[in-house]
Amino acid sequence: MRFKLIDEAKKDFPIYWLCQVLEVSQSAYFAWKGRPASARQQQNLVLLAQISPSVQHVEPDLGAPRMHAELTEDGFSVGRHRIARLMRENGLKALQKRRFKKTTDSHHGGPVAANLLAQDFFCTGPDQKWGADISYIWTNEGWLYLAIVLDLYSRRIVGWATSDWLKSNLAISALKRAIA
Repeated sequence: MRFKLIDEAKKDFPIYWLCQVLEVSQSAYFAWKGRPASARQQQNLVLLAQISPSVQHVEPDLGAPRMHAELTEDGFSVGRHRIARLMRENGLKALQKRRFKKTTDSHHGGPVAANLLAQDFFCTGPDQKWGADISYIWTNEGWLYLAIVLDLYSRRIVGWATSDWLKSNLAISALKRAIA
């Protein structure tokens, strides 16, 4: 690790000074520099050559466990943690699939409220026009639903409510807080 640090910093500082600061001899550094890669380092390069194209281009959502299974299928004898370390050290990350929650049902049989604003959001003072929205947020405890009421003049939230269930009383609670 020290020799690698010296090798990376030698363009900015003299080698003798880096060796002195890191308490290694110059001869040891030059021996390390001229030494061929070990068998394990060579295996790591082969594994990395197998991992890198798969993660970057073919299957970007492939993480260490699935990559380990793929390599085992291909005849490589390698541990999952070694694959995870190689991926981490080389900045290879699987793309996380975004969580999705369907909340809108446009094909319902219930009544649809009229659009009273007709896309006219201009107001001359506070509390003339309000807008409302419901959003959902993924947390460690599950989905959290947030309903807000916004004053269109000041662009400030005048009422809000949260719940772990998406029910009509969530919007009603936010509206009651706005009125209060």
